[in-house]
Amino acid sequence: MAWNEPGKSGQDPWGNSGKNNNGGGDQKPPRNPKNDDIDELLKKAQKIFGGASDKFGKKGGGGIGGRGGSVILGVVGTVWLLSGIYIVDPAERGVVTQFGSFVEETKAGPHWHIPYPIETVRIVNVDQIRTAEIGYRSDTTRTKTGTVPNESLMLTKDENIVDLKIAVQYQIQSANQYLFDVSDPDMTLRAVVESTLREVVGQSTMDFVLTEGRDEVVSRVKELTQDRLDEYKTGLIVTSVNLQDAQPPEQVQSAFADVVKAREDRERLINEAEAYSNDILPKSRGKAARELEEASAYHDRVIAQAVGEAARFTSIVTEYQKAPEVTRNRLYIDAMSTVLSNTSKVFVGSDSSNNLLYLPLDKMVNQGQASIPFAPPQQVAPVNTGAVNNHQNTSSSQKTNIRDYLKNRELR
Repeated sequence: MAWNEPGKSGQDPWGNSGKNNNGGGDQKPPRNPKNDDIDELLKKAQKIFGGASDKFGKKGGGGIGGRGGSVILGVVGTVWLLSGIYIVDPAERGVVTQFGSFVEETKAGPHWHIPYPIETVRIVNVDQIRTAEIGYRSDTTRTKTGTVPNESLMLTKDENIVDLKIAVQYQIQSANQYLFDVSDPDMTLRAVVESTLREVVGQSTMDFVLTEGRDEVVSRVKELTQDRLDEYKTGLIVTSVNLQDAQPPEQVQSAFADVVKAREDRERLINEAEAYSNDILPKSRGKAARELEEASAYHDRVIAQAVGEAARFTSIVTEYQKAPEVTRNRLYIDAMSTVLSNTSKVFVGSDSSNNLLYLPLDKMVNQGQASIPFAPPQQVAPVNTGAVNNHQNTSSSQKTNIRDYLKNRELR
């Protein structure tokens, strides 16, 4: 059973409870001014089309014609009202105008407006990334090389010319401003970017723009462009500025390439020199420190050795004064032991004979314990073969003769 069925009270959702308008207790549903306008328009349209249908029905000779006109009018009105429904996607904004004047900006979702010609809706994609190319075109159908010289060639502070190509990416920030405040926001952005780029390049030198100043040029162009777009109320926001290419004009590119190569060679040689310096200086410092330490150690060693030799000589002098003969013999024996221990050749002779015997002690040491007969002795003078044969039998006497011979030679 319907809530508003006749005879049933208390079913009104607005709480009218069956009271009439004069009872003072009626509570009518909330009214929408926009709906009131629609109702008024519908009433006016019904009167117009209703009068026309009545006349048509009278001329037709019956009430069927008037009833058909009302049906047609209702269908047309329904279609007209339904044409005011529109849907806005999440990435879009809907701008509603009434007789060309801005009314509101709608966000994502279904909406309804008074259909045309009273109100119109323009859908604007605010999340789309748009690109403006200055100095070149990625679509090369217009130009053979894709470059636009009248945009790319710019004058620097030091009166040189550079060829710059820049790409700007931007989005729509305010759909209302984008549609109504500026006649052509996209062309305005292109003009602003080109003007700003020429301003920044005109305040910089050629070397700065082409080498280390690229990032600074891009940041300054982005900042100045956004300030002027906000001042013009274009409704646009710059998301990124990319410097595609920066080089001298084509006519002087070869000379500039030589300059760049020379600059790179200079930097390379400087780096190599610094690397060599960093490698050789620590080594030199370490070597100098080591030599200083060695010299200091040698200095201390020589002094200590000299002091020790002086003390030793003093002690020997004291002992020599006490026993000259014993001290002289001991010194002689020590000296000969030192000399003979470092030689591998011994010559044996005596005062009573001119024969000189050579003993190859180096071969004897190498042979070790092997019982190998001596090699034929080398004769410096006529050798006494009998003395050689009797060498082992008279070894003790020969040692005595050698010591006496050397002692006598030293005393002479």
